[in-house]
Amino acid sequence: MPEIDLPTVIFAIVALFVAWKLRSVLGMRQDSDRPGELMAPLRRAPGPASAPVAQPDAAPSAPVSQPPADRWKGVAEPNPGVWSGLDAIASADRSFSPEAFLSGAKVAYDMVVHAFAAGDSDALKSLMAPEAFANFESAIHARADAGHTMSTTVVSIDNATIASAALAGQTARVSVRFAAKLASVTRDAHGAVVDGAPNAVVDHIDLWTFARDIRSRDPNWQLTATESER
Repeated sequence: MPEIDLPTVIFAIVALFVAWKLRSVLGMRQDSDRPGELMAPLRRAPGPASAPVAQPDAAPSAPVSQPPADRWKGVAEPNPGVWSGLDAIASADRSFSPEAFLSGAKVAYDMVVHAFAAGDSDALKSLMAPEAFANFESAIHARADAGHTMSTTVVSIDNATIASAALAGQTARVSVRFAAKLASVTRDAHGAVVDGAPNAVVDHIDLWTFARDIRSRDPNWQLTATESER
């Protein structure tokens, strides 16, 4: 009987639980300061992670009878263009809930940042559309080829607001501006620090854009663009 590698089995169980938990938050189907190295792929503007979306039983969007400034207060930046975009999306997709969307988007942000640092291509692939995944995977391979390893902690996500929204045909696009504190360090094969600092917490401002075909029964939103603003 082959010997069982207990640590590997335990790690696999934990990984499966994390993946299941993330999918339950994201509403995904089972079938389906120094930015440095950490944010390298995030600077490539076009680039897709699955973002959480409103579940079928999520609270409905704000009543259209309210003024736009009140209707989207607390979830979107004060911009008439953003409000009109959200109105269009909410009218076309009655299940859309900006609160649920933002809540899940924070989870997606956390998971993508950690998966990238860990070099977990499988996790990223399940969360991202091909173009964005290719950017992240390329950075992961470059890091591995250099013999570097990375450790990142999302200390906090201080804010997440909708910065833009639009409905183009049947495709809804929503950009979220994240303000987060990250601690990241990259080491070479000998353990020497080559980027970041073990105990340094750095403020980051990132703009991620999610898209979804509102005709699809799949509730998945995909991250279609990422940009590091700071």
